[in-house]
Amino acid sequence: MTATPRLDPTSEMRLVGVSPLLVDVVRRAAERVPFQLFVVEGLRTAARQAQLYAQGRTAPGKVVTWTLASKHIDGRAVDLAPLRNGGVDWSDPKDFDAIARAMFDAASELAVRIRWGADWDADGKPRERGEGDSPHFELGSP
Repeated sequence: MTATPRLDPTSEMRLVGVSPLLVDVVRRAAERVPFQLFVVEGLRTAARQAQLYAQGRTAPGKVVTWTLASKHIDGRAVDLAPLRNGGVDWSDPKDFDAIARAMFDAASELAVRIRWGADWDADGKPRERGEGDSPHFELGSP
């Protein structure tokens, strides 16, 4: 019997162009969560970022980003989600918290600094100030 890969081929493809440091952290974190980790988005073009920025402003939908200068553009950010039974439950913060723990443990082990979109101020209290980007992880400053 073969084990389910921790990252599916789509996720691996979405890591192309992402900083090797961050890719290493994601792959190590994928080994630590009790579900399959899904890479929603990695490297992003400036045009894609502009499209996302327009959403909820000049285009239909809810606001999903607050910046045009995302670290996704230079491959220094990823969005991750839990994949269970072929889908993602975006409403359950427990799985995103488990991803965050795995990402921070992996980053510590690999001596890589990261930031989490659900705890921008890095005070260990996720979502306390409306920090709602639970899928987002980016490389921190050295």
